[in-house]
This record gives sequence, structure tokens and C-alpha cells, in this order.
Amino acid sequence: MDPLRVAVVAPPWYPIPPEGYGGIELLIYLLAQELHERGNHVTVIGSQGSRGDFEVISLAPSSWEEKLGTRDQEPLNLAYLLEAHDLVRLRAFDIVHEHNYTAMTIAASMGLPTPIVATIHGDLTEGDARFLSAIDSKVHLAGISEAQQRQVAGVRWRGMVYNAFDPAAVEVSLEKDDYMVQLARISRDKAQHLAIEISRRVGCPLVLAGKVDDAEREYFETEIQPHLGESVNWIENVAGQEKARLLARAKAMLFPIQWEEPFGIAMVEAMASGTPVLATERGAAVELVEPGVTGFLARDVDGLVEAYGKLGEIDLRRCAERAHERFGPARMADGYESIYRAEVASVRRA
Repeated sequence: MDPLRVAVVAPPWYPIPPEGYGGIELLIYLLAQELHERGNHVTVIGSQGSRGDFEVISLAPSSWEEKLGTRDQEPLNLAYLLEAHDLVRLRAFDIVHEHNYTAMTIAASMGLPTPIVATIHGDLTEGDARFLSAIDSKVHLAGISEAQQRQVAGVRWRGMVYNAFDPAAVEVSLEKDDYMVQLARISRDKAQHLAIEISRRVGCPLVLAGKVDDAEREYFETEIQPHLGESVNWIENVAGQEKARLLARAKAMLFPIQWEEPFGIAMVEAMASGTPVLATERGAAVELVEPGVTGFLARDVDGLVEAYGKLGEIDLRRCAERAHERFGPARMADGYESIYRAEVASVRRA
């Protein structure tokens, strides 16, 4: 197949790849690298400090990160996106890949001759459904899970591609220590209080790793903090090698979520480390976890307690292999390249 000329418009706040926080930026990096290695011509437009084997055009200074959450955030974002799409118009790209609503709106309103693919991140509401239905004839929408796509009715989707994890950031271990882990922001939706209950009932220590936002401070102080001690440990910030080892050495990842989570990269990273996931049957967990292979699903706490007793049935090596097969960068690139080529072919036939 002929190589594609792909422009990826990243958010302007963090470099590609991110040095710390930046989930979308990491996905962009993994995708751009994989597409480049396949012989495609990839250009990433983003923040100063971005790097990769692909072409990088830095339009936003690194100092803009300090503008997040201020009154300058939206006008700076608009200015950046207008400049980015003016640049796209001047270059002979086959496809443009967007990652937020503002970028999609500007690209669509500018009437770019290049097909626009947009990945929709996060959970979706009635308002999202209205917006996406209004723009889906001009922008080719890709979801990150079937669970996410089901959240909005009447939207025309061009595909679904699971997010990838970074293979360089995980450590596979078949040797396990005596603890379970939950890696997630502290919130009632993530249900750390249920993870604590499961830990107590099965008699296995628990490590909770995640930040506490101001909105969830009361939940943390009343339902989590009183249980911290010898059997329940809390780590607010974990990253890099410490995070990789924490996931790899755990007996299991607990994910007793109480909302329709649209993805859940922590589950994928755990499975890729050879650590099975015990999750409630909510949201994308039903798609990500393969019962008996990479973990178990249950309707409630009682079911998760029962599932803990079946962890010995999991082949940990196969658990890791299966996660790499389903959620590695190559699989993500397969999905997006298929969408790109379908849209390019459609334009050429028109």
C-alpha cells in the first residue's frame, strides 16, 4: 500500500511524549511512532519540546502549560488551533487526526479539503450526543470503546479503536507478592471503599494508588482514610519504575467501578504486567477483561470476592501476552490506519 501523509493535531499544553501527566499525548506519540515505522509520513503539530522519529512542528511554547485553568486557556487554544489548521491547509496531507472538540469544530468550519478523523476521549453525555450528531457528517468520529459509543444515540461513528499502553513502561512478572492494587483517582465512582471491603473479606493486603481531588476530599476522609494502616496502604503519586513494579508484583488489580467507565488504561497496564484484573461488569471493563484469561468480571462485591478465589486459574504469562496482542501500539495503529485508508479511498472515489 502507498504510504499515507498524516497530520496529527495534538493539544497545545504538554509535549509529545509527555514528561509526566498527559494520557492523550502519550497515545499520540505511540500512534505516530508506529505509523512512521510502517513507512507513513507523519507530522505531529503540538507543544514545544515534542520529539519523535516523525516530523514535529511545535507551535505552542512550553510556558502555555501554566495557562491551563486560567482565563487565557481558551483564547490561546483557539489561536493555536487556527494556526495549526492554516498550516494543514498549506500542506498536502491525506488525513488530519484531531483529539478535541474545539479542534474538530475549527477543522470542520474551515472547510478543509483533507478528511478529518477525530478520536473522542472520555465519557459522553446528552450534550455530547447533540454536538457529535451535528458534526458527524463533516468529521469522521472514532470511539475508544463500544461502551463509550453506546452512551450517545444517533451518532454516526466511523470506527472504534482501543487505546494502547506503552510497552516500555510496564514490567512483566510471574512472581507475585502478597497484595492487591487499585490504581485510580480516589472517587466514589472508582469505589476504593469497595476495594477495601474486598481486601478485608479475602484477607489480602491492598495498595491504593491515586490522587485525591478537592471534590472527593470528603469521600477520602470519611470512607478511605479511617481504614488506612497495616493492611491498606495509600500512595498519592506513583509513576515510572515504581508504578511498573507495583503493578507487576500485585496478585490482582481491583477495579470495582460504579460507573460506565469508557476505557480504563490502568486495567490494560495491569494485564500487560501479568496481573489479572477483578472488575465489576460496568462500562468498558466488559470489553477489556477476558474472563479466565486476563481476569474475572462480577456483578458485585460478593462476586469479586468469589473471583479472588479463582486467581490460580489464570496463566499469568498468557495474561500478559493477551494484553500485548490486544492493546499494544501496533494494534492501535492497525485500527486507525484502517479508518484513515477507508476515508481517503472514499474521497478519491467521490
